[in-house]
Amino acid sequence: MEHQRKLVHVTHMPIRWGDMDAYGHVNNTVYFRYMEQARVEWIEALGVQVRPGGDGPVIINTGCTFLKPMHYPGTVEVRTYVDPPGRSSVQSHVDMLIDGELVAEGAAKIVWMNTQSGKSVPIPDHLREMLDAE
Repeated sequence: MEHQRKLVHVTHMPIRWGDMDAYGHVNNTVYFRYMEQARVEWIEALGVQVRPGGDGPVIINTGCTFLKPMHYPGTVEVRTYVDPPGRSSVQSHVDMLIDGELVAEGAAKIVWMNTQSGKSVPIPDHLREMLDAE
């Protein structure tokens, strides 16, 4: 079954000299930092503060497929997409591009959780409406 992904956020990040590893390309762990920063920007743009305490988004699964290496200097464009939300979770997808060329694809499952109990809770109605409307 094909998913109906919706583009929800686009950001641009500079590739820093320190992002590279001994092989002279951006280290694989940094791709996850790019995805994390884009995800936090998007979630905070929804009016959700990504802070400890109460209910909030957590990541339960993430992955990345590295298609082409990235190098300093440069700018990576990170496009975030989401599938239709479930009761307490939403699947996100990320495309990373350099000069319009796809260099990596990633994904993360975001679950709304009560940070004190550690249990999932329904996505708040006002956020569900925004996710459905985007």
